[in-house]
Amino acid sequence: MIGGGIGSGLSAPWKARYGDDRPVVAQLESFLEHRSVRKYTSEQIEERVIEGLVGCAQSAATSSNLQLWSIVSVQDSERRETLAQLCGDQQQIRDAAWFLCFLADHHRLRHAAELAGETAEGLDYNEFYTMAVIDAALAAERMVCAAESLGIGICYIGGLRNNPDLVAQALGLPAGVFGVFGLCLGWPNTEHPAEVKPRLGQHSIWFRETYDVNASVEEYNTRMADFYASQGMKGDVSWSKRSGRRVGLTQMTGREVLKEWLNRQGLDVR
Repeated sequence: MIGGGIGSGLSAPWKARYGDDRPVVAQLESFLEHRSVRKYTSEQIEERVIEGLVGCAQSAATSSNLQLWSIVSVQDSERRETLAQLCGDQQQIRDAAWFLCFLADHHRLRHAAELAGETAEGLDYNEFYTMAVIDAALAAERMVCAAESLGIGICYIGGLRNNPDLVAQALGLPAGVFGVFGLCLGWPNTEHPAEVKPRLGQHSIWFRETYDVNASVEEYNTRMADFYASQGMKGDVSWSKRSGRRVGLTQMTGREVLKEWLNRQGLDVR
């Protein structure tokens, strides 16, 4: 036992993440089991559950209590189909019980400030755009942790940024609002279980006192080769190679226009 009544033991999720056996604080194991779920049953999630999850999201930290984020839930089948196509034709968007779009939102605060006689000119600066994106991410992850505690599966959808203008039209977004990512929520289909994906070793991301520019990822490349092979992917193409390609200019999937679009939308102007 660890102090404070916290138990520990060997953890299968830890081994899946890092490839080694190690005692883990038992109460943390469920967080290590996170995975992206893309196959769902047809069972619905009650709206009262979603209301509770939104409450969890709103309980996340928000800088200066500005709350620079919003959610649009999309249940209409035609609108859902439009978004699925705009996000790269992702089937899980069609199949999920709920699809939520998390937004960086300057519109609400700018409008409220102007009604109160304030200009809110500072919202034009990059700092407040960054703050809005962070707020949206913190809120979503708080919701995800709560959802997973109920057995609900989730999948983040970064493809919401592929076609920012068309997504804004589909969601009726005013100036000052940007779709940061989508979130699928549904009951996992156990006939198609999702796997826990390995992560970089902690020595590659956790540095003591100062940044280690020589931290190696080769051990991770080896572990990911085995994972790729288990998923029917090419194990001889390393994580480093795949990731390098993903951040190349040929893999932007339309997002190369984001800076210009954000400026037109009144975000990240200065």
